Amino acid sequence: MPEQVQQRRGDYRHFQPITTRWHDNDIYGHVNNVTYYSFFDSAMNIYLIDKGGLDIHNGEVIGFVVSSSCEYFVPIAYPEIIEVGLRVAKLGNSSVQYELAIFRLGEAQPCAVGKMVHVFVERASNRPIPIPMPLRMALEALS
Repeated sequence: MPEQVQQRRGDYRHFQPITTRWHDNDIYGHVNNVTYYSFFDSAMNIYLIDKGGLDIHNGEVIGFVVSSSCEYFVPIAYPEIIEVGLRVAKLGNSSVQYELAIFRLGEAQPCAVGKMVHVFVERASNRPIPIPMPLRMALEALS
């Protein structure tokens, strides 16, 4: 496993609790690496829906993940409640780069850290558009 980064719980602006599920574990008895991306995606979208008013079903604007990465330090497993820390590293005109971290409940050091980039597009055309103000304000709160 890579050497642990120096990020800590206090570096993140928002935390989304998530309960691991039985099928998250792989044959080695810990959460499979690809599942971390699902945790990241869920935390980002829950935040955007709750705080920014994103309408994933009928809204004119949607966010596409165009880039992602993750570094793993300490395995997690079912059953655990984890918290996904979320912050904004870069806010552009139509895109946002998030930095995320997975923490065991109440722990200061992350088990994994990742980055994801959303590009906001018009649903009808799939073309990038400026981030609408309610979403922008929610994202600015994470900066």
